Amino acid sequence: MTLTLGIDVAKAKLDVALRLPTGQIRSTIIANTDAGFVELQAWLAPHDRTALHVCLEATGVYWEAVAETLAEAGFTVSVVNPARIKAYGAARQVRTKTDAVDARLIADFCASQHPPAWTPPPPAQRELRAWVARREALVVMRTQEQNRLPVAHPSVRPGIEALIAHLDRVIAEVEAAIRQRIDDDPTIKHQHDLLDSIPGLGEKTIPVLLSFYGGPERFDHARQAAAFAGLDPRQHQSGSSVHGKPRLSKVGHAGLRKALYMPAMVTLHKTAWGRAFRDRLAAAGKAPMVIIGAMMRKLVHVAFGVLKSGQPFKPALHGA
Repeated sequence: MTLTLGIDVAKAKLDVALRLPTGQIRSTIIANTDAGFVELQAWLAPHDRTALHVCLEATGVYWEAVAETLAEAGFTVSVVNPARIKAYGAARQVRTKTDAVDARLIADFCASQHPPAWTPPPPAQRELRAWVARREALVVMRTQEQNRLPVAHPSVRPGIEALIAHLDRVIAEVEAAIRQRIDDDPTIKHQHDLLDSIPGLGEKTIPVLLSFYGGPERFDHARQAAAFAGLDPRQHQSGSSVHGKPRLSKVGHAGLRKALYMPAMVTLHKTAWGRAFRDRLAAAGKAPMVIIGAMMRKLVHVAFGVLKSGQPFKPALHGA
């Protein structure tokens, strides 16, 4: 491909930089709306879309609509971890930080690194992910109100209690909608049943895993699936004097890591295969937090395995 398009995504706008074969840059600013996407495609119309590679960062949820629109319109789209763009900018010694500069940097990154194409998830999975995100947002709101209640002035407590009760009702409705969407899609329903066979995973965690790992196969290896969640180990060693303790890289989806923490705790202490895993690592001298992180990664590996094989969890394969 001879043309690369870098898009710096914000909530309200898209800073766009088109890198021509000559190395020249054409820039514009587009609204991050459906009308803006139509305008962007019109701006790109003079160029052959088969020769154009679009690249943008996975910034929150603001990138999803434009990435899906362009991919469905026939453009090659790559969605890149922001850490890669940041490291590339540091290597290029880019000293200025603006949206326009970031868009040009992304276009240059795309031209030199040729990141792999991104495939939009199926509509059913996209819808499930939206409902899962909505549930998480409501749970955060309820937790905030529950934390305010004990220290609130008596005159405002009835209002807080009423809001908590309302949030409880809405969360229950959202959870019912999540279950309905899983039941309505045969593929996702089958994958749900496979994940449900893993001791330690519950009805709150399984939809989260399905929203990112369900549907068609997205990753070739379990290590890639774990790295997507930032659960891959990071080593820090140098020479003979620096021997840092291995840690989780956390270069990945924070929401997935959050969703897996409590299931990891439950698995380690309440299931036979989790206790066998915990005892084995403890006997090797691993610290408690290391064991928890290892179990979070193990859950992703096991979930990936049952989804890829189409076979339910087998305790005998995991020492239980």
